[in-house]
Amino acid sequence: MEIGEIIKDALVYPFNNIVSLLLYMVLGIIACVVAGGTIVSIILGQNYNNLIAIIGSGIIGTVVFLLIFFIIAGYELDIIKYGINRDPNAPGFDIVRQFINGVKSFAVGIVYYIIPVIIGAILAVIFQHWLSGLISFIIAIVFSLAAIMAQCRLAKTEDVFDALSVGQAIGDISRVGIVKLILLIVIIVVILVVLYVIAGVIMRWNTTVGGIILGILGVYTVFFISRATGLLYSDV
Repeated sequence: MEIGEIIKDALVYPFNNIVSLLLYMVLGIIACVVAGGTIVSIILGQNYNNLIAIIGSGIIGTVVFLLIFFIIAGYELDIIKYGINRDPNAPGFDIVRQFINGVKSFAVGIVYYIIPVIIGAILAVIFQHWLSGLISFIIAIVFSLAAIMAQCRLAKTEDVFDALSVGQAIGDISRVGIVKLILLIVIIVVILVVLYVIAGVIMRWNTTVGGIILGILGVYTVFFISRATGLLYSDV
């Protein structure tokens, strides 16, 4: 697909799947409430020197938050998969499978972002020169792009080992087209900056309305980016 087609499809995709958008929004709200409640409970427990309350609320809150977080991450992978298949519909909720895939997605992301850090640290020790910083920066860019491809591979196959095939993921960058990939990222960033600036202006005018719009925009952003990513990878 051409860049214009991808952007056009991804922009309207969330509006064509309002029910899924709302369900996803509810999950996000619950996650935020749980996180906020956990923090408040820990603070209150510290104020009253209640170790049991601190540990209990911390563990329970963290477990619930991570459960929802991984389900959301797994659902994002399904949106990417539907984009790869160019399916106009939104995925349904399959909590167990999406939770497992969310854990996989998190693990894959850690691997792709920790490798450049390790390489950069080694280069810094060996060379101790500005050149090591430049090389580290280039490696970080390559692995960041490869991480996007890895998520697409995971969405397509649900195979974590396939996603962790670093060489194949880097190869997918050229198969998609590095110029096309970078151009898509730039266009997405520009669109989102414009939308968030507008939301920020509205928030200055009316905090309540602006807050609601920011919340909706956050969910819209996830659908938009995931859809665009899947459509981009559909040509591989």
